Amino acid sequence: MPVDLRESWFIGEVEIPSRLVLAPMAGVSVQAFRRQGRRYGAGLVCSEMVSVAGIAHKNERTLDYLRVASDEHPLAIQIFGSEPEAMGAAAKAVEAAGADIVDINFGCPVKKVTKTGAGASCLDDPEHAARIVAAVAEATSLPVSVKMRRGVRDGSRDCLVVGPRLVEAGAASITLHPRSAKQMYTGTADHALTAELVSLVDVPVIASGDVTSRARAQAVLATTGCAAVMVGRAAQGNPWALAEIMGDEGEPSREEVVAELLLFIRETVRELGEQRATGFLKKFYGWYLGRGRFPKPFKQELVVLHSIEEVERRLLAAAPGAAEVLERLEAENPPVDEVLLDGLPISIYGGG
Repeated sequence: MPVDLRESWFIGEVEIPSRLVLAPMAGVSVQAFRRQGRRYGAGLVCSEMVSVAGIAHKNERTLDYLRVASDEHPLAIQIFGSEPEAMGAAAKAVEAAGADIVDINFGCPVKKVTKTGAGASCLDDPEHAARIVAAVAEATSLPVSVKMRRGVRDGSRDCLVVGPRLVEAGAASITLHPRSAKQMYTGTADHALTAELVSLVDVPVIASGDVTSRARAQAVLATTGCAAVMVGRAAQGNPWALAEIMGDEGEPSREEVVAELLLFIRETVRELGEQRATGFLKKFYGWYLGRGRFPKPFKQELVVLHSIEEVERRLLAAAPGAAEVLERLEAENPPVDEVLLDGLPISIYGGG
């Protein structure tokens, strides 16, 4: 019998209204991306990972990354680092920023993160990983979740040792991406390992990796017993993938694609400022306009334009009917109130 993806569940005392979670992705999961994910069915959205070193140094440049919009909830803010005390301090900042859940990154495979003892490298030392979780759980009243990989090396089963220790230390939920850090994003996610983890812990497990369709989501939910599935790369420039997983049929029209991209552009400019947004947005053009929706050269036309205004003009010329769709989207999704973390600028660094 198919699992009802619209059924709610809980992480600690936080109710998640659907069994679909939008993954934290470095260089992607800005507020505009998260708000879009909520509109298309994600019950929980996550920030990209936040460096605890950046919090400690109070870097002013990226304070905006901790904006929390009122329509994002429930929201998890993800932190990474290797020192329990610093992670606890960062958890307090996350709570002050208005998040609902503090998420700990034990999964990032990128060398600049793992070489500091953070990310997936924490899986090599279960006791140290548990000390980090305990420090975070003690520092905040919010539920603590952990995102991790199967282990550092191919074929590793370390997650089955580490996972129960993290729950004992205070983790209220675990997300497992059953690839090794060495694999990065190659090969396939081994969700038989997810099922084993589910049998070992008494907290909700979220299955991450290769969830790209409703059929796959249903299969993973049914075969692993997990509480929810997490979608990442499949949703980049493609919120309709989330809608399809939730049971909505049909491909978007060209006008709908362009209108959604234009709304994303405007929201991102509001969030980051035009100068930063201009470069940030370039990767999204191919994501939105690909999949056979527009000719391949069109994306390159947009990338070389010098201003957001020129990009908008070119998009509307390619799909004039998008203007009416965009007007409706903006009326349905006006700018919302935000919580800003006064007096504590932070820095966010990329990862995986």
